Amino acid sequence: MPNPLLDFSGLPRFAEIKNEHITPALEVLLAENREVIERARTDGGVPTWQTFVQPVVNANERLSRAWGQVSHLNAVMNSPQLREVYNANLPAITQFYAELSQDLLLFEKYKKLRASQEFEQLPPAQKKIIDNELRDFRLGGAELPVEKKQRFLQIQEELSKLSSEFSDNLLDATNAYSLIIEDEESVAGIPADVLEAAQQLAVSDAKQGWKFTLHMPSYLPVMQYADNRTLREQMYRAYATRASEFDHQAGSGKDNMPLINRILELRQEAAHLLGYESYAEVSLATKMAASPQQVLEFLRKLADKAKPHAMRDLQALREFAAERLNLTTLEAWDLAYVSEKLREERYAFSDQEVKQYFPEASVLAGMFSVVEKLYGIRITQADSSRNIQCWHPDVKFFDIHDADDQLIGQFYLDLYARPNKRGGAWMDDAITRRRIDGQEAGQQTIQIPVAYLTCNFSAPVAINGQLRPALFTHAEVIVLFHEFGHGLHHLLTRVEDLGVSGINGVEWDAVELPSQFMENFCWEWDVLAGMTQHIETSETLPRMLFDKMLKAKNFQSGLQMLRQIEFALFDMHAHFDYEPHGDKTVLQMLDDIRSEVAVVIPPSFNRFPNSFAHIFAGGYAAGYYSYKWAEVLSADAYSMFEETAADGVVNASTGSHFLEEILAVGGSRSALESFVAFRGREPELDALLRHNGMEVS
Repeated sequence: MPNPLLDFSGLPRFAEIKNEHITPALEVLLAENREVIERARTDGGVPTWQTFVQPVVNANERLSRAWGQVSHLNAVMNSPQLREVYNANLPAITQFYAELSQDLLLFEKYKKLRASQEFEQLPPAQKKIIDNELRDFRLGGAELPVEKKQRFLQIQEELSKLSSEFSDNLLDATNAYSLIIEDEESVAGIPADVLEAAQQLAVSDAKQGWKFTLHMPSYLPVMQYADNRTLREQMYRAYATRASEFDHQAGSGKDNMPLINRILELRQEAAHLLGYESYAEVSLATKMAASPQQVLEFLRKLADKAKPHAMRDLQALREFAAERLNLTTLEAWDLAYVSEKLREERYAFSDQEVKQYFPEASVLAGMFSVVEKLYGIRITQADSSRNIQCWHPDVKFFDIHDADDQLIGQFYLDLYARPNKRGGAWMDDAITRRRIDGQEAGQQTIQIPVAYLTCNFSAPVAINGQLRPALFTHAEVIVLFHEFGHGLHHLLTRVEDLGVSGINGVEWDAVELPSQFMENFCWEWDVLAGMTQHIETSETLPRMLFDKMLKAKNFQSGLQMLRQIEFALFDMHAHFDYEPHGDKTVLQMLDDIRSEVAVVIPPSFNRFPNSFAHIFAGGYAAGYYSYKWAEVLSADAYSMFEETAADGVVNASTGSHFLEEILAVGGSRSALESFVAFRGREPELDALLRHNGMEVS
């Protein structure tokens, strides 16, 4: 049988991919790419888009798609065997891209193309790609002398290995911990569906009682509802010390702190080689923000706005805990529990009550209805007759058609948590929209974009022998809308050049705009009324309950905002003015930040950095501030829907405008240009503060 990783004629053939396919496929693709690049770099002709850029793009896309499938499987179907093959091939992939970004001959050819007459005739998207390439060659070390190039390459290889190891350690630590509780009194307060799932986990291990894990569908309800304070403390300690020196569950050698120190050291060294003072400056070279100082000023301005609200939030929790729950001290493992009790008393509803109205099928239908009305599209699930190959039986596959019934996008949806699946929620690209030249002169086709949408929600659970559909909390519904917003950014692009199609080429601190924008619809009555159905009565969400939810929307928003600002400040300082070999440790630096902006100080054993995969194993290094930066953009963009909401915020006219100026253009122009084209002005902070229940001044 031919290697499925070398088949680019359609969708990935996940059911056929075996571990033994990976190395041979990558060896073939790397060899092919090097041949193409060698021809491109040694061709004596004048570099043009068609003869120089396009062949390299074509070759790199094949490698990217194959490696993307391997990386995706490593994240969602991790196994010791797959991990071994993935990590064995990671250095070769890293080396190839690092060498490519350092190739001085290619760099010179791009500069010649940029200075040529042809450049002036190219479409804006292709001009943007060329400018981006020139920038990325400089950031990749193309202008470095030979000896520094070699060191830069070594750094990139080691960093990729360390990031993979960080992620593996975190997954192993999360999977390794479990707690069996046999006493029924000890699980009092935990919702019935969570206990049912915990009981089934125990049975699968041939144990009595209930098995709890550090995966979110198990961990979070314990912290939120368990009356047993000792149980909450046990779970919190295990979660807060994952992949640290205190984590004895995952075995020796799983402490991520040495990796963090080495990652920060190497990133700083790489920045210095490129002539930058800090890695933060390197990171911001591809973002909207102009400097680390601007980011820090932005975050501290937000912190000043949020801190008074956070202090009031915390005081309310302390008073309620002492007066109503007999908790004279409020510990870290009490916060979620006390918060839920206070919300129930203050607003007369619980998350668990709301959850009964959000079965999976109703949520998906309602979410699809919103975007269908906004953007004039149609979303349908693929039936079994099409034999779409997925990596797990729970994965679903969907098609998107436009108003003319043309297929414009497709996506996989993997909703449920599994032991061999990386935590969190994310969107990734499987295939990107682009124009493909045919064999005959003038013949062209458009490649349909495909996305992966991945979450970690509770799966359907059998109750009394009957399988009950998955139920989502309102917070999980918001997460789903968020990731779908990323997906739409990738899938609804109309750009036909790969480098700036979909989310490609979009500044990282603007890439969260479409995702956070989508979250707003989860607070609209017209939307929720059409996407809720009580699991037992089939009734839609009562208006009275929705009004309570709306009143509680900004419950503890000050604490929540400060927490995100704390993470963003830690990230920026770690990559800007922290000295890896200085007098302070990473934890001491974090303590300084907390003393400045936080009102809740975690216990000394908390090892948050050891699980901060966004910046140590993801793409958010010196970029975590992007969530707040883009939230300014998204809140301000959504305010236009509010201003034009005579017939409701799900407004096709404004939606079409958002599609045309934000989603469709991808990275073909700067994010600020796209925002101004949509909003008619530059972004303002007021909408974000208003949406969070904070005064505008």
